[in-house]
Amino acid sequence: MSNSSSSMEKVNQFRDDREWRQFHNEKDLAISISLEASELLELFQWKNPEEVTATKLERIKEELADVLIYSYMLADNLNLNIDEIIEAKLVKNNEKYPVSKSKGNNEKYTEY
Repeated sequence: MSNSSSSMEKVNQFRDDREWRQFHNEKDLAISISLEASELLELFQWKNPEEVTATKLERIKEELADVLIYSYMLADNLNLNIDEIIEAKLVKNNEKYPVSKSKGNNEKYTEY
């Protein structure tokens, strides 16, 4: 995540050059994240994942970038540091999924 600030600056510059900040409220950004994630999912629907990653990698990158861009914008709107919120979530996940119980196990933490 070392280049997240420069990525954030580029996203903001793109947005600001077009005067789009006025349209980017938290609700609409959250909706946009979900819509772009759905477009990413659609690439895989009814297909073998290996086939999709082999033949549609450019589209995957584009849709993933859209999800990340809207996520950066939402974090920026809320004055959240992406590295910090990811770090905090990893701490929580480590507590919920200790290696001793979760290694090689795909069950949800409520199941063990």
